[in-house]
Amino acid sequence: MKKTTNRRTAMKNIALGTASALALPSLSASAPIRSPQSLSAEQAGEIRNQFAHSVCRWCFGSMKLEELAEQVKPMGITSIELTTPDEWPILKKYGLTCALGAHPEQSLTEGYNQPGLHEMLNKRYFELAEKAASAGIPTIIVFSGNRKGLDDKLGVDFCAKGIEPLAKYAEKLGVQVVMELLNSKVNHPDYQCDRTPWGVDLVEKVGSPNFKLLYDIYHMQIMEGDVIATIKKHKDHIGHYHTAGVPGRNEIDETQELYYPAIMRAIAETGYNRYVAQEFIPKAKDGMASLRKAVELCNV
Repeated sequence: MKKTTNRRTAMKNIALGTASALALPSLSASAPIRSPQSLSAEQAGEIRNQFAHSVCRWCFGSMKLEELAEQVKPMGITSIELTTPDEWPILKKYGLTCALGAHPEQSLTEGYNQPGLHEMLNKRYFELAEKAASAGIPTIIVFSGNRKGLDDKLGVDFCAKGIEPLAKYAEKLGVQVVMELLNSKVNHPDYQCDRTPWGVDLVEKVGSPNFKLLYDIYHMQIMEGDVIATIKKHKDHIGHYHTAGVPGRNEIDETQELYYPAIMRAIAETGYNRYVAQEFIPKAKDGMASLRKAVELCNV
């Protein structure tokens, strides 16, 4: 598969093969953002870390969701994320949750840096936030979109204008919204939210405790390196983490340049107490041995 389309294509295919979404009621009462500690025992299981383990659905898209759920729960993984509302009841059935909810029609390239899309995007993500709140899903994901020649400062301004209403609504629901940092060098050419300082400017401009960054360690190692120092410096701007090996987005083992035990200790030292999600592409057919090893490496 081409690296630039792995997640987008995989998630679209997974969504098409899943049953229609359940109708979930809206919530309007104020509530705090949920952390792993606030999940029920059935959802969270035994959390050994200061933070909890999650895995991204699209990386194991060849497996049925039920099979994946059965395989990952004994590893101490309590979430399968980048799943959509129609999949959340399946996770609940297996005593799992979704740490990061996704819209089935989301786009990485057409995002909040385009003012003409704000109305459509907010309709989409307001509904997703409501469904997340009803289902106990703590966080949903949005994207900046591609630059398409847009100046970076204007990109921040346009994104902030579009996201501010969503962030305020998310505060009422007790749901967190994150925008993912992606590399534009290898996987996502022209993506605008491709460096931590740009994302930090956006978080500060939106000014909501419920809007933060998804710091993808793989992507930011490619774009800027200095991972541990960046995590420590911008801990208050980060609301979620993804892992993968560099180079190649493969297993987080001794074959690649990042040493994840040290990175996980640095994350724990910031006081972060939410989810860390594995988002690597396994070399083996099912990848369960690699996933188990990754969880062990990320235990602190």
